[in-house]
Amino acid sequence: MRSLYALLFSFIFSCPLFSQETITISGQILDAESKEPLAFANVAVHELDTNALVTGTISDEQGRFTIDGVALGEYALYFSFIGFATLERTLVAGGLNNVFDLGKVELLPSAQSLGEVEVVGQQATTNSDLNTKTFSLEDNIAQSGGSVMDAMKTLPGVTFDQEGKVVLRGSDKVVVLIDGKQSSLTGFGNQKGLANIPASNIEKIEIINNPSAKYDANGFAGIVNIIYKKERQAGLNGDVGLSFGLGALGKRRADTPTDLGSYSVNPKLIPSLNLNYKKGKLNYFLQSEFILQEALPNNEFTTRNYDDGRNILSQVPENRRQFRSIINGGIDYDLDDHNSFTFSGLYDREKHIDTAQVAFMDMDANQRNRFYSWQEEEVTRFINATVNYRHSFAQPGHTLSASAQYTQGLEDETYSLNDSSAVRIGTDKTNIRAIENTTSISTDYVRPLRSGRMELGAKLRIRRLPVDYTITPGNQSIIYPGLGSFSDWGENLYAGYANYVLEKETFDIEAGLRAEQTNVFYDLDPVNSYYPNNDKYDYFELFPSARFTYKLGGHNKLSVFYNRRIDRPGEPELRIFPKYDDPELLKVGNPYLRPQFTNALELAHKYSWSTGFIFTAVYHRMIKDQYMRVYSIDASNPDYDIVNRIYQNTGRATNTGVELLLAQDISDKVKVSGTFNWYSNAIDAYQGTLLFPYERTFTVEESTADAWNAKLNAELQLEHDLAIQLTGIYYSDKNIPQGKELSRSSVDLGLKKSFWDKKAELTFSATDIFNRLGIRQEVTDQGFTAMYQNYFETQIFRLGLRYKI
Repeated sequence: MRSLYALLFSFIFSCPLFSQETITISGQILDAESKEPLAFANVAVHELDTNALVTGTISDEQGRFTIDGVALGEYALYFSFIGFATLERTLVAGGLNNVFDLGKVELLPSAQSLGEVEVVGQQATTNSDLNTKTFSLEDNIAQSGGSVMDAMKTLPGVTFDQEGKVVLRGSDKVVVLIDGKQSSLTGFGNQKGLANIPASNIEKIEIINNPSAKYDANGFAGIVNIIYKKERQAGLNGDVGLSFGLGALGKRRADTPTDLGSYSVNPKLIPSLNLNYKKGKLNYFLQSEFILQEALPNNEFTTRNYDDGRNILSQVPENRRQFRSIINGGIDYDLDDHNSFTFSGLYDREKHIDTAQVAFMDMDANQRNRFYSWQEEEVTRFINATVNYRHSFAQPGHTLSASAQYTQGLEDETYSLNDSSAVRIGTDKTNIRAIENTTSISTDYVRPLRSGRMELGAKLRIRRLPVDYTITPGNQSIIYPGLGSFSDWGENLYAGYANYVLEKETFDIEAGLRAEQTNVFYDLDPVNSYYPNNDKYDYFELFPSARFTYKLGGHNKLSVFYNRRIDRPGEPELRIFPKYDDPELLKVGNPYLRPQFTNALELAHKYSWSTGFIFTAVYHRMIKDQYMRVYSIDASNPDYDIVNRIYQNTGRATNTGVELLLAQDISDKVKVSGTFNWYSNAIDAYQGTLLFPYERTFTVEESTADAWNAKLNAELQLEHDLAIQLTGIYYSDKNIPQGKELSRSSVDLGLKKSFWDKKAELTFSATDIFNRLGIRQEVTDQGFTAMYQNYFETQIFRLGLRYKI
């Protein structure tokens, strides 16, 4: 394997290229003496270095002008009119601002006249913004036909933890937006759902490592913005697709001795549809996908070695049969040239049945001590309804927008747990029903300036999440008594922000301040015997953000960032009702969790040339009151120990790292690119107290460890419209509280063939060909050590067909 990886790493590089971006230039030309507008005055845009003409326009009857589609760069602007002296101004566009309002441009009378002006176009250059990285999914062949999570495997600095959460630069505190907004589908601070969003209907993904003040303050590691496809061409257009796949063709580890074992060779059928119809002032859009599959979302092997000499092995295979339907659509209505509305909605419903047989093996005697079988029937549903209003003033880029959004997330989960062992024979049943309701109202105002812009906004968000918990205990029930039958959690957030952008010839500045007032409550059933009090608190916090960029040249920039951010625990982290998929490795939340705060510093540099770029960043994050799951023995059961995995605040930590991105077009047919991320996690020693199921201390030892990941990609365009993509991914060992996570890797292959005059595409993709991306962790706590191995379904082979309408 080492030889194979050495060959791959020497041949391929990974990460898509930045998308292209353009700017708009506007203003009003006046007579300097009379202050009257000059109609049909000339505006010419020249390259600053060569004085070559790029583009131009003439002013309207009110003297106003607008030039769209100008590439990023440095320009000399010439304003002229017969009988007036020509005026010259310099404009620098480095990607920080995309609308430049020059205000009132006043010309002095003169006898000179202007010669003929020729207007020409020029293709936009690549995006030079050091803050936002944008990645198109159009050419992501190796992960085609999969989910957004599959597609994000190749993005720089992105990894995933054992629960499918995005990890940016070593942290899972990431905000996931859909078309710039949070939703119940991806979570409000506790990101989720990426494995269920089809990549086929996604246009691009943005990664913002240092968000400005206009974004919500949560997500210290950054923001991932998923942007759906939407055509604005007149008439009907879109595409229809069908994908068939097989997952988990091989087993990384042999199953423990049960009749069911873990699913393998799992079939998947995924039809999809993306339609857009524009006529007049109306634009209709619809994206839908249906997933019918067998899957293995978890396959957890846990080996526990107790200090008293016992060695126990268990396996929890989550064998899933699933049907999911996702429909996203809406209407854009242009009321007039300055006012528009968008009405959109999303409906996502999933039903799955998970089954497992869980054997607990005595490894010394090679015999089965206990045996559980369980079945989970779960229905989840997400609904989003949004109304957006946008007013565009006469000045380009000068906008006022307002949005009202309602989202609802439903989780209805029933566990049937059967125990057949020497300890007892019995059946337990639990049901959790949670309905999350969120209402958000926000407004944003943007005013372009001569060399930048001003952004102002406010937001109100109200969330409520009541949970009903019903148990049907059996003989000698293993379900903890005294939990109660309900909980109710709520959060009110009031926010306002101001953000200022200044872009000059040699430097850029962006500075902002966000203020947030948050009120939180968590009410428990009075019969709950583990947490004596309800929780309620509120806090007011300021979140500044700043960025300074020094331009060493047209293609050479250096930026410094500062951010203060917050991550609030969501209801899943707070939930007091345990999850019984492994009754002896029990996952449970903590209603007394508090937010974690982070101060972040970053120094970034980018140098670009006509066929590629190199990007380097050094970052340091200081975290206070970080929260995560900790392992601890519950020794209250006289027959066997239960290991609890409970969310806790665990004190201070730092995250320091270096990120490197490199991309190069070898030729029109060969593209190579790569990313490397090294970071060091330093976790301070900490001792805390657990309250569930009884009061006891836990300890996190001080640790500092280095980790790194690399992603390498090569794309080759062959004859006859055939493209090949090969991707290699490697994650090194890294430290976690109470232990470390071991290295893992993946090799992906994709083929794409276009035919029927490029209206149809046939794709084949193979992800994790060698089945090496499973998660392995070593954990140590008082009284035991554990090896956790999750060999869930990462190896998937897909064949897909897509036809463009």
